[in-house]
Amino acid sequence: MASNTGKGKAIFRVVSGNFLEMFDFMVYGFYATAIAKTFFPTDSAFASLMLSLATFGAGFLMRPLGAIFLGAYIDRHGRRQGLIITLAMMAMGTVLIAVVPGYATLGLAAPLLVLVGRLLQGFSAGVELGGVSVYLAEISTPGRKGFFVSWQSASQQAAVVFAALIGVALNHWLSPEQMGDWGWRVPFLIGCSIVPAIFIIRRSLEETPEFQARKHRPTLGEIMRSIGQNFGLVLGGMALVVMTTVSFYLITAYTPTFGKTELHLSDLESLLVAVAVGVSNFIWLPIMGSVSDRIGRKPLLLAATILALITAYPALSWLVANPSFEHLLMVQLWLSFLYGSYNGAMVVALTEIMPAEVRTTGFSLAYSLATATFGGFTPLACTYLIHVLDNKAAPGIWLSGAAAMGLIATLILFRKGKNRLEAPQAVPARS
Repeated sequence: MASNTGKGKAIFRVVSGNFLEMFDFMVYGFYATAIAKTFFPTDSAFASLMLSLATFGAGFLMRPLGAIFLGAYIDRHGRRQGLIITLAMMAMGTVLIAVVPGYATLGLAAPLLVLVGRLLQGFSAGVELGGVSVYLAEISTPGRKGFFVSWQSASQQAAVVFAALIGVALNHWLSPEQMGDWGWRVPFLIGCSIVPAIFIIRRSLEETPEFQARKHRPTLGEIMRSIGQNFGLVLGGMALVVMTTVSFYLITAYTPTFGKTELHLSDLESLLVAVAVGVSNFIWLPIMGSVSDRIGRKPLLLAATILALITAYPALSWLVANPSFEHLLMVQLWLSFLYGSYNGAMVVALTEIMPAEVRTTGFSLAYSLATATFGGFTPLACTYLIHVLDNKAAPGIWLSGAAAMGLIATLILFRKGKNRLEAPQAVPARS
Protein backbone atom coordinates (compact mmCIF):
# COMPACT_ATOMS: atom_id res chain seq x y z
CA MET A 1 0.00 0.00 0.00
CA ALA A 2 1.32 3.44 -0.86
CA SER A 3 2.40 5.74 1.95
CA ASN A 4 0.31 8.70 3.05
CA THR A 5 2.97 10.98 1.52
CA GLY A 6 2.68 9.15 -1.80
CA LYS A 7 -1.11 9.41 -1.70
CA GLY A 8 -0.86 13.13 -0.94
CA LYS A 9 1.42 13.68 -3.93
CA ALA A 10 -0.95 11.75 -6.16
CA ILE A 11 -3.88 13.90 -5.01
CA PHE A 12 -1.92 17.08 -5.73
CA ARG A 13 -0.90 15.90 -9.19
CA VAL A 14 -4.37 14.93 -10.29
CA VAL A 15 -6.27 17.95 -8.91
CA SER A 16 -3.82 20.49 -10.41
CA GLY A 17 -5.61 20.42 -13.77
CA ASN A 18 -8.96 20.62 -12.04
CA PHE A 19 -7.68 23.81 -10.41
CA LEU A 20 -6.96 25.33 -13.84
CA GLU A 21 -10.38 24.38 -15.20
CA MET A 22 -12.23 26.07 -12.37
CA PHE A 23 -9.89 29.08 -12.38
CA ASP A 24 -10.81 29.74 -16.02
CA PHE A 25 -14.53 29.36 -15.32
CA MET A 26 -14.39 31.66 -12.30
CA VAL A 27 -12.47 34.38 -14.10
CA TYR A 28 -15.11 34.50 -16.85
CA GLY A 29 -17.90 34.65 -14.28
CA PHE A 30 -16.17 37.34 -12.21
CA TYR A 31 -15.62 39.61 -15.23
CA ALA A 32 -18.82 38.89 -17.12
CA THR A 33 -19.75 42.59 -17.21
CA ALA A 34 -16.36 43.63 -18.64
CA ILE A 35 -16.48 40.79 -21.18
CA ALA A 36 -20.00 41.93 -22.13
CA LYS A 37 -18.73 45.44 -22.91
CA THR A 38 -15.71 44.12 -24.85
CA PHE A 39 -17.33 41.43 -26.99
CA PHE A 40 -21.11 41.95 -26.81
CA PRO A 41 -21.76 45.71 -26.97
CA THR A 42 -25.44 46.67 -27.38
CA ASP A 43 -27.63 49.62 -26.52
CA SER A 44 -28.83 47.72 -23.43
CA ALA A 45 -26.50 46.81 -20.57
CA PHE A 46 -28.92 44.02 -19.63
CA ALA A 47 -28.82 42.55 -23.15
CA SER A 48 -25.02 42.69 -23.26
CA LEU A 49 -24.75 40.97 -19.89
CA MET A 50 -27.23 38.30 -20.97
CA LEU A 51 -25.17 37.60 -24.12
CA SER A 52 -21.99 37.37 -22.04
CA LEU A 53 -23.60 35.00 -19.54
CA ALA A 54 -25.18 32.94 -22.34
CA THR A 55 -21.70 32.43 -23.79
CA PHE A 56 -20.52 31.37 -20.34
CA GLY A 57 -23.36 28.84 -20.24
CA ALA A 58 -22.76 27.66 -23.81
CA GLY A 59 -19.54 26.02 -22.73
CA PHE A 60 -21.55 23.70 -20.52
CA LEU A 61 -23.57 22.49 -23.52
CA MET A 62 -20.41 20.80 -24.79
CA ARG A 63 -19.87 18.93 -21.55
CA PRO A 64 -22.11 15.95 -22.35
CA LEU A 65 -20.20 15.39 -25.62
CA GLY A 66 -16.90 15.63 -23.79
CA ALA A 67 -18.22 13.25 -21.16
CA ILE A 68 -19.14 10.63 -23.78
CA PHE A 69 -16.12 10.77 -26.09
CA LEU A 70 -13.34 11.72 -23.69
CA GLY A 71 -14.91 9.60 -20.95
CA ALA A 72 -14.94 6.57 -23.26
CA TYR A 73 -11.30 7.27 -24.12
CA ILE A 74 -10.34 7.34 -20.43
CA ASP A 75 -12.32 4.18 -19.63
CA ARG A 76 -10.52 2.38 -22.47
CA HIS A 77 -7.00 3.86 -22.47
CA GLY A 78 -6.51 4.91 -18.86
CA ARG A 79 -7.05 7.73 -16.39
CA ARG A 80 -3.58 9.29 -16.76
CA GLN A 81 -3.49 9.69 -20.55
CA GLY A 82 -7.01 11.06 -20.71
CA LEU A 83 -6.37 13.67 -18.03
CA ILE A 84 -3.36 14.96 -19.98
CA ILE A 85 -5.51 15.38 -23.11
CA THR A 86 -8.21 17.29 -21.24
CA LEU A 87 -5.59 19.68 -19.85
CA ALA A 88 -4.29 20.46 -23.35
CA MET A 89 -7.78 21.22 -24.70
CA MET A 90 -8.61 23.35 -21.69
CA ALA A 91 -5.46 25.41 -22.21
CA MET A 92 -6.30 26.09 -25.87
CA GLY A 93 -9.69 27.51 -24.92
CA THR A 94 -8.17 29.75 -22.25
CA VAL A 95 -5.54 31.16 -24.63
CA LEU A 96 -8.21 31.96 -27.19
CA ILE A 97 -10.33 34.00 -24.74
CA ALA A 98 -7.27 35.77 -23.33
CA VAL A 99 -5.88 37.13 -26.61
CA VAL A 100 -8.86 37.70 -28.94
CA PRO A 101 -9.30 41.43 -29.74
CA GLY A 102 -12.66 43.00 -28.90
CA TYR A 103 -15.74 43.65 -31.03
CA ALA A 104 -14.50 47.13 -31.94
CA THR A 105 -11.53 45.52 -33.73
CA LEU A 106 -12.84 42.24 -35.16
CA GLY A 107 -16.58 42.79 -35.31
CA LEU A 108 -18.71 39.63 -35.13
CA ALA A 109 -15.60 37.43 -35.33
CA ALA A 110 -14.64 38.50 -31.81
CA PRO A 111 -17.65 37.07 -29.91
CA LEU A 112 -17.60 33.99 -32.17
CA LEU A 113 -13.98 33.26 -31.25
CA VAL A 114 -14.78 33.73 -27.57
CA LEU A 115 -17.63 31.26 -28.01
CA VAL A 116 -15.23 28.76 -29.62
CA GLY A 117 -12.91 29.16 -26.64
CA ARG A 118 -15.76 28.48 -24.22
CA LEU A 119 -16.86 25.43 -26.24
CA LEU A 120 -13.32 24.02 -26.11
CA GLN A 121 -13.20 24.58 -22.36
CA GLY A 122 -16.61 22.96 -21.94
CA PHE A 123 -15.70 19.90 -24.04
CA SER A 124 -12.58 19.22 -21.96
CA ALA A 125 -14.35 19.98 -18.69
CA GLY A 126 -17.00 17.41 -19.58
CA VAL A 127 -14.68 14.67 -18.39
CA GLU A 128 -12.10 16.52 -16.30
CA LEU A 129 -14.16 16.46 -13.13
CA GLY A 130 -15.28 12.87 -13.63
CA GLY A 131 -11.80 11.69 -14.49
CA VAL A 132 -10.32 13.33 -11.41
CA SER A 133 -13.06 12.03 -9.11
CA VAL A 134 -12.75 8.47 -10.38
CA TYR A 135 -8.97 8.61 -10.10
CA LEU A 136 -9.21 9.74 -6.47
CA ALA A 137 -11.83 7.11 -5.68
CA GLU A 138 -9.64 4.36 -7.14
CA ILE A 139 -6.49 5.35 -5.21
CA SER A 140 -8.32 5.99 -1.91
CA THR A 141 -7.54 4.01 1.22
CA PRO A 142 -10.33 1.78 2.60
CA GLY A 143 -12.97 3.67 4.56
CA ARG A 144 -11.73 7.10 3.42
CA LYS A 145 -13.12 7.36 -0.10
CA GLY A 146 -15.30 10.36 0.76
CA PHE A 147 -12.31 12.25 2.14
CA PHE A 148 -10.13 11.46 -0.89
CA VAL A 149 -12.76 12.36 -3.49
CA SER A 150 -13.62 15.60 -1.67
CA TRP A 151 -10.25 17.01 -2.76
CA GLN A 152 -11.54 17.19 -6.33
CA SER A 153 -14.03 19.85 -5.24
CA ALA A 154 -11.61 21.36 -2.72
CA SER A 155 -9.12 22.08 -5.51
CA GLN A 156 -11.84 24.07 -7.24
CA GLN A 157 -12.22 26.23 -4.16
CA ALA A 158 -8.51 26.99 -4.21
CA ALA A 159 -9.07 28.24 -7.76
CA VAL A 160 -12.00 30.40 -6.59
CA VAL A 161 -9.83 32.00 -3.90
CA PHE A 162 -6.89 32.50 -6.27
CA ALA A 163 -9.06 34.10 -8.96
CA ALA A 164 -10.79 36.36 -6.45
CA LEU A 165 -7.51 37.46 -4.85
CA ILE A 166 -6.15 38.39 -8.27
CA GLY A 167 -9.32 40.43 -8.77
CA VAL A 168 -8.83 42.16 -5.41
CA ALA A 169 -5.24 43.06 -6.35
CA LEU A 170 -6.20 44.33 -9.79
CA ASN A 171 -8.98 46.47 -8.36
CA HIS A 172 -6.40 47.99 -6.01
CA TRP A 173 -3.86 48.74 -8.74
CA LEU A 174 -6.11 49.61 -11.68
CA SER A 175 -8.94 52.06 -12.17
CA PRO A 176 -12.44 50.80 -13.07
CA GLU A 177 -11.88 52.11 -16.60
CA GLN A 178 -8.61 50.17 -16.95
CA MET A 179 -10.23 47.02 -15.62
CA GLY A 180 -13.05 47.31 -18.15
CA ASP A 181 -10.71 48.05 -21.06
CA TRP A 182 -7.93 45.48 -20.56
CA GLY A 183 -7.42 44.60 -16.89
CA TRP A 184 -9.92 41.72 -17.02
CA ARG A 185 -7.59 39.91 -19.45
CA VAL A 186 -4.78 39.69 -16.88
CA PRO A 187 -6.25 36.74 -14.93
CA PHE A 188 -6.74 34.81 -18.18
CA LEU A 189 -3.11 35.43 -19.11
CA ILE A 190 -2.04 34.27 -15.65
CA GLY A 191 -4.03 31.10 -16.26
CA CYS A 192 -2.17 30.60 -19.54
CA SER A 193 1.20 31.09 -17.84
CA ILE A 194 0.67 28.29 -15.31
CA VAL A 195 -0.36 25.71 -17.93
CA PRO A 196 3.22 24.42 -18.57
CA ALA A 197 3.81 23.78 -14.86
CA ILE A 198 0.51 21.93 -14.48
CA PHE A 199 1.22 19.89 -17.61
CA ILE A 200 4.56 18.76 -16.16
CA ILE A 201 2.89 17.89 -12.84
CA ARG A 202 0.12 15.88 -14.49
CA ARG A 203 2.53 13.95 -16.74
CA SER A 204 4.05 12.46 -13.59
CA LEU A 205 0.74 10.78 -12.69
CA GLU A 206 0.75 7.00 -12.39
CA GLU A 207 -2.13 4.89 -13.64
CA THR A 208 -4.51 3.64 -10.93
CA PRO A 209 -3.94 0.03 -9.80
CA GLU A 210 -7.65 -0.71 -10.22
CA PHE A 211 -7.57 0.27 -13.90
CA GLN A 212 -4.31 -1.63 -14.51
CA ALA A 213 -5.83 -4.77 -12.97
CA ARG A 214 -8.83 -4.64 -15.27
CA LYS A 215 -8.51 -7.27 -17.99
CA HIS A 216 -11.24 -6.00 -20.29
CA ARG A 217 -11.00 -2.48 -21.74
CA PRO A 218 -14.40 -1.62 -23.26
CA THR A 219 -14.72 -0.12 -26.72
CA LEU A 220 -16.78 3.00 -27.40
CA GLY A 221 -19.61 0.83 -28.66
CA GLU A 222 -19.57 -1.33 -25.52
CA ILE A 223 -19.48 1.75 -23.31
CA MET A 224 -22.41 3.31 -25.14
CA ARG A 225 -24.46 0.11 -24.77
CA SER A 226 -23.68 -0.08 -21.07
CA ILE A 227 -24.58 3.59 -20.60
CA GLY A 228 -27.86 2.93 -22.42
CA GLN A 229 -28.60 -0.02 -20.14
CA ASN A 230 -27.86 2.13 -17.11
CA PHE A 231 -29.35 5.40 -18.39
CA GLY A 232 -31.90 5.55 -15.58
CA LEU A 233 -28.96 5.57 -13.19
CA VAL A 234 -27.33 8.36 -15.19
CA LEU A 235 -30.52 10.44 -14.99
CA GLY A 236 -30.75 9.82 -11.24
CA GLY A 237 -27.14 10.90 -10.91
CA MET A 238 -27.87 14.00 -12.99
CA ALA A 239 -30.70 15.01 -10.64
CA LEU A 240 -28.36 14.41 -7.71
CA VAL A 241 -25.75 16.74 -9.22
CA VAL A 242 -28.09 19.69 -9.96
CA MET A 243 -28.05 20.90 -6.34
CA THR A 244 -24.25 20.94 -6.33
CA THR A 245 -23.76 22.78 -9.61
CA VAL A 246 -26.46 25.39 -9.01
CA SER A 247 -25.32 26.19 -5.47
CA PHE A 248 -21.66 26.30 -6.50
CA TYR A 249 -22.05 28.72 -9.40
CA LEU A 250 -24.52 30.81 -7.41
CA ILE A 251 -22.15 31.41 -4.50
CA THR A 252 -18.95 31.74 -6.57
CA ALA A 253 -19.12 32.82 -10.23
CA TYR A 254 -22.33 34.83 -9.82
CA THR A 255 -21.39 36.61 -6.58
CA PRO A 256 -19.46 39.56 -8.12
CA THR A 257 -22.19 40.19 -10.72
CA PHE A 258 -24.98 39.93 -8.13
CA GLY A 259 -23.15 42.09 -5.62
CA LYS A 260 -22.42 44.81 -8.17
CA THR A 261 -25.61 44.93 -10.25
CA GLU A 262 -28.28 44.03 -7.68
CA LEU A 263 -26.88 45.01 -4.27
CA HIS A 264 -24.83 47.95 -5.61
CA LEU A 265 -21.75 46.93 -3.68
CA SER A 266 -18.26 47.70 -4.93
CA ASP A 267 -16.25 45.23 -7.02
CA LEU A 268 -13.79 44.93 -4.14
CA GLU A 269 -16.50 44.03 -1.60
CA SER A 270 -18.03 41.40 -3.90
CA LEU A 271 -14.63 39.84 -4.64
CA LEU A 272 -13.76 39.74 -0.94
CA VAL A 273 -16.96 37.79 -0.34
CA ALA A 274 -15.95 35.41 -3.13
CA VAL A 275 -12.59 34.88 -1.39
CA ALA A 276 -14.32 34.09 1.91
CA VAL A 277 -16.72 31.67 0.18
CA GLY A 278 -13.86 29.85 -1.50
CA VAL A 279 -12.02 29.46 1.81
CA SER A 280 -15.22 28.29 3.51
CA ASN A 281 -15.90 25.73 0.77
CA PHE A 282 -12.31 24.49 0.98
CA ILE A 283 -12.71 23.86 4.72
CA TRP A 284 -16.14 22.24 4.65
CA LEU A 285 -15.64 19.86 1.71
CA PRO A 286 -13.00 17.51 3.19
CA ILE A 287 -14.68 17.70 6.60
CA MET A 288 -18.02 16.62 5.18
CA GLY A 289 -16.37 14.05 2.94
CA SER A 290 -14.94 12.47 6.08
CA VAL A 291 -18.30 12.73 7.85
CA SER A 292 -19.92 10.86 4.95
CA ASP A 293 -17.35 8.09 5.40
CA ARG A 294 -18.51 7.71 8.99
CA ILE A 295 -22.28 8.10 8.81
CA GLY A 296 -22.99 7.40 5.15
CA ARG A 297 -23.93 9.63 2.23
CA LYS A 298 -27.70 9.72 2.70
CA PRO A 299 -27.95 11.73 5.98
CA LEU A 300 -25.81 14.56 4.61
CA LEU A 301 -27.62 14.66 1.28
CA LEU A 302 -31.04 14.81 2.97
CA ALA A 303 -30.03 17.38 5.58
CA ALA A 304 -28.42 19.77 3.09
CA THR A 305 -31.28 19.66 0.57
CA ILE A 306 -33.97 20.14 3.23
CA LEU A 307 -32.12 23.07 4.80
CA ALA A 308 -31.64 24.66 1.37
CA LEU A 309 -35.35 24.30 0.63
CA ILE A 310 -36.26 25.95 3.91
CA THR A 311 -33.71 28.76 3.99
CA ALA A 312 -32.51 29.73 0.48
CA TYR A 313 -35.27 32.14 -0.54
CA PRO A 314 -35.79 33.68 2.95
CA ALA A 315 -32.05 34.30 3.24
CA LEU A 316 -31.87 36.03 -0.17
CA SER A 317 -35.01 38.05 0.63
CA TRP A 318 -33.47 39.27 3.86
CA LEU A 319 -30.26 40.15 2.02
CA VAL A 320 -31.88 42.24 -0.72
CA ALA A 321 -33.99 44.04 1.88
CA ASN A 322 -30.84 44.84 3.87
CA PRO A 323 -27.99 44.98 1.32
CA SER A 324 -24.51 45.31 2.76
CA PHE A 325 -21.11 43.65 2.58
CA GLU A 326 -21.62 42.01 5.98
CA HIS A 327 -25.05 40.61 5.08
CA LEU A 328 -23.86 39.29 1.71
CA LEU A 329 -20.99 37.58 3.52
CA MET A 330 -23.32 36.01 6.10
CA VAL A 331 -25.74 34.64 3.50
CA GLN A 332 -23.03 33.32 1.23
CA LEU A 333 -21.21 31.59 4.10
CA TRP A 334 -24.46 29.85 5.08
CA LEU A 335 -24.99 28.70 1.51
CA SER A 336 -21.33 27.65 1.43
CA PHE A 337 -21.94 25.38 4.44
CA LEU A 338 -24.92 23.79 2.68
CA TYR A 339 -22.91 23.34 -0.53
CA GLY A 340 -19.95 21.79 1.31
CA SER A 341 -22.21 19.44 3.27
CA TYR A 342 -24.04 18.25 0.17
CA ASN A 343 -21.10 18.04 -2.20
CA GLY A 344 -18.87 16.30 0.33
CA ALA A 345 -21.24 13.32 0.15
CA MET A 346 -22.60 13.69 -3.39
CA VAL A 347 -19.45 13.39 -5.52
CA VAL A 348 -18.21 10.22 -3.86
CA ALA A 349 -21.72 8.77 -4.00
CA LEU A 350 -21.78 9.37 -7.74
CA THR A 351 -18.55 7.38 -8.20
CA GLU A 352 -20.09 4.55 -6.18
CA ILE A 353 -23.32 4.13 -8.12
CA MET A 354 -21.68 3.89 -11.55
CA PRO A 355 -20.60 0.48 -12.94
CA ALA A 356 -16.80 0.16 -12.81
CA GLU A 357 -16.36 -0.49 -16.55
CA VAL A 358 -17.98 2.83 -17.48
CA ARG A 359 -17.37 4.73 -14.26
CA THR A 360 -15.70 7.77 -15.82
CA THR A 361 -18.18 8.03 -18.70
CA GLY A 362 -21.25 7.49 -16.51
CA PHE A 363 -20.09 9.91 -13.83
CA SER A 364 -19.06 12.55 -16.37
CA LEU A 365 -22.27 12.24 -18.37
CA ALA A 366 -24.46 12.62 -15.27
CA TYR A 367 -22.44 15.61 -14.09
CA SER A 368 -22.29 17.19 -17.53
CA LEU A 369 -26.02 16.87 -18.15
CA ALA A 370 -26.67 18.63 -14.82
CA THR A 371 -24.31 21.51 -15.61
CA ALA A 372 -25.51 21.79 -19.22
CA THR A 373 -29.18 22.02 -18.26
CA PHE A 374 -29.09 23.82 -14.90
CA GLY A 375 -25.80 24.58 -13.15
CA GLY A 376 -23.81 26.29 -15.89
CA PHE A 377 -26.72 28.58 -16.73
CA THR A 378 -27.18 29.67 -13.11
CA PRO A 379 -25.78 33.21 -13.63
CA LEU A 380 -27.93 33.62 -16.76
CA ALA A 381 -31.05 32.15 -15.13
CA CYS A 382 -30.70 34.27 -11.99
CA THR A 383 -30.21 37.45 -14.02
CA TYR A 384 -33.26 36.60 -16.15
CA LEU A 385 -35.48 35.69 -13.18
CA ILE A 386 -34.59 38.91 -11.37
CA HIS A 387 -35.52 40.86 -14.51
CA VAL A 388 -38.83 39.16 -15.36
CA LEU A 389 -40.04 38.75 -11.77
CA ASP A 390 -38.71 42.14 -10.66
CA ASN A 391 -37.44 40.32 -7.57
CA LYS A 392 -33.79 40.53 -6.58
CA ALA A 393 -34.24 37.49 -4.32
CA ALA A 394 -35.19 35.31 -7.33
CA PRO A 395 -31.88 33.37 -7.19
CA GLY A 396 -33.27 31.80 -4.02
CA ILE A 397 -36.11 30.32 -6.09
CA TRP A 398 -33.60 28.82 -8.55
CA LEU A 399 -31.60 27.28 -5.70
CA SER A 400 -34.74 25.95 -4.00
CA GLY A 401 -35.73 24.16 -7.21
CA ALA A 402 -32.28 22.58 -7.40
CA ALA A 403 -32.56 21.47 -3.78
CA ALA A 404 -35.93 19.85 -4.50
CA MET A 405 -34.35 17.86 -7.33
CA GLY A 406 -31.52 16.75 -5.07
CA LEU A 407 -33.94 15.67 -2.37
CA ILE A 408 -36.07 13.63 -4.79
CA ALA A 409 -32.98 12.03 -6.35
CA THR A 410 -31.63 11.08 -2.92
CA LEU A 411 -34.91 9.49 -1.89
CA ILE A 412 -35.08 7.51 -5.15
CA LEU A 413 -31.48 6.33 -5.09
CA PHE A 414 -31.83 5.35 -1.41
CA ARG A 415 -35.31 3.91 -1.77
CA LYS A 416 -34.15 0.54 -0.37
CA GLY A 417 -33.21 2.26 2.85
CA LYS A 418 -29.49 1.66 2.61
CA ASN A 419 -27.32 3.89 4.75
CA ARG A 420 -24.63 4.06 2.08
CA LEU A 421 -24.76 4.05 -1.67
CA GLU A 422 -23.18 0.95 -3.09
CA ALA A 423 -22.02 0.38 -6.64
CA PRO A 424 -24.45 -1.88 -8.47
CA GLN A 425 -23.30 -4.85 -10.49
CA ALA A 426 -22.38 -3.74 -13.98
CA VAL A 427 -24.43 -5.03 -16.87
CA PRO A 428 -22.06 -7.12 -19.01
CA ALA A 429 -21.41 -5.48 -22.35
CA ARG A 430 -22.21 -7.50 -25.43
CA SER A 431 -19.68 -7.67 -28.20
